[in-house]
Amino acid sequence: MLILLPPSETKRVGGEGPALALDGLALPSLHAVREDVVAALVALSARPDDAARVLKLGPRQRDQIAVNAGLRSAATMPAMDRYTGVLFDALDAGTLGDAERAWLGRHALIHTAPFGPVGVLDGIPSYRLAAGASLPGVPPLRRAWVGPVTQALTAVDAPFVLDLRSEAYVALGPVPPAAASAYIRVVSDDGSGTGARALNHFNKRAKGELVRALAKNAPVIASGEDLLAWAAAARVDLRRTPDPRVWHLVV
Repeated sequence: MLILLPPSETKRVGGEGPALALDGLALPSLHAVREDVVAALVALSARPDDAARVLKLGPRQRDQIAVNAGLRSAATMPAMDRYTGVLFDALDAGTLGDAERAWLGRHALIHTAPFGPVGVLDGIPSYRLAAGASLPGVPPLRRAWVGPVTQALTAVDAPFVLDLRSEAYVALGPVPPAAASAYIRVVSDDGSGTGARALNHFNKRAKGELVRALAKNAPVIASGEDLLAWAAAARVDLRRTPDPRVWHLVV
């Protein structure tokens, strides 16, 4: 199974890892796009006023321009430790054991705006860039990433894809149409048995808790049926919907 996670706008600063090595990230076929996007972001950071406008930064956020300027030389940390916010607080990767972290390292990617999908154990620096950005010198991120990311995911040897990304990041590289997959929407049970009321804050927390449970159980999942069987045993309320590629996580 391959798990696709969204990033978070909030991130931890610093790190103890070496500088960013784009050629060491997961999905190496994305290297050329990564180089182009990172170069454009660093170049933009040399023009603070332009950077603030393009990245939609307020006066109190302009320190993020310097963060982007140092993208290539800043210290790194594993991607799943870099991000904070509701989903990653629920995942609480820092309290997972070595075996659990290693399981996630084999099965999960975080879809970032500047680097595309990266392994959860890949070292990345802090940065500021949203999925909808358009950087001078490169196509809008949706156009830059969509084809290469979907092609890279096609090459991953995973019989089933669990897609927990937000729609903004799905737009940067949908799961290949031929892949067996489930896009997860978090809903509350409205009494109808289908769980139709979508949630926002609890959406992120539920996804983080789901990934933590998977890491701790380390199940072998090669199909949707395997995932449903694991969920039933783990008391996770996952339900299919009329759309075979969209599932509900009911909380």
